[in-house]
Amino acid sequence: QVQFVESGGGQVQPGGSLRLSCVASGLDFRFANMGWYRQAPGKQRELVASISNGGMTINYADSVKGRFTISRNNAAQTTNLQMNSLKPEDTAVYYCNTFPSTTPYWGQGTQVTVSS
Repeated sequence: QVQFVESGGGQVQPGGSLRLSCVASGLDFRFANMGWYRQAPGKQRELVASISNGGMTINYADSVKGRFTISRNNAAQTTNLQMNSLKPEDTAVYYCNTFPSTTPYWGQGTQVTVSS
């Protein structure tokens, strides 16, 4: 069964940084385009960043462009999200899943809280 396990979240002050990690299992990760998604309280889940299976095509939501960096390690089956210059509006639960279509197997996510 497909499984995603996210980690690395926490509480930081505005302007701080966090590095999220997602370990995938149960799928052929080498062929999977991956995405990081987030869901803030009272809002729909949104795509934050995506990376193609070979890592050559990367896209970001306008709201995080220039601040977040997505990367992947196919040997370790991990997808990472480096988040810099964090803002209060980045507060959300962050998830990883395949992209552009997602599997139904959402992980527990990792909470990111940006607050002074």
